[in-house]
Amino acid sequence: MWKRIQTQFKKQKGRLNVVRKMIELGIRVDENGKLYVGEAEVDDTALARAAGVDRRVIRSTTKQILDNSELREIFTRIKPVGASLVEVAKILDYSVLVIRSDPHKPGVIASVTSVLAKHDLVVRQALADDPDLVPEPCLTLVIDGKIPAKAIDEIRSLPLVKSLTMLK
Repeated sequence: MWKRIQTQFKKQKGRLNVVRKMIELGIRVDENGKLYVGEAEVDDTALARAAGVDRRVIRSTTKQILDNSELREIFTRIKPVGASLVEVAKILDYSVLVIRSDPHKPGVIASVTSVLAKHDLVVRQALADDPDLVPEPCLTLVIDGKIPAKAIDEIRSLPLVKSLTMLK
């Protein structure tokens, strides 16, 4: 998806920053050019600040999106994925694993969650970065409870896992 979007905005760095921020936050545009996160309307100025552009770039970006059938199909349907539990994990007595692997090789989620399941651990949330949007993508797992050292060692030894970090 990102490559197709990038092609549409290749000579418009400001607009590309806007659509990147829209994807990151799950901001959609309606047929009238209004911006929303879920059902909450997003002010042009707020998005402009977040994307590091002038607010007029927001209007030109939404116009370009609505004038292009492929972009319109994507950006009128996009939705936010929800709140990340990473920053509140400690408060909730959850553990957080950050795993780096080759994002183009399949199986990292399956192999890691298989180890966790073997140790009767429940995954509360899985967040996988898009390798086309994030320079160093990772898989972040929020786990219910404390992860035993044996499970961490098993995950570290998986062939697909390049590195594993436990957040506190």
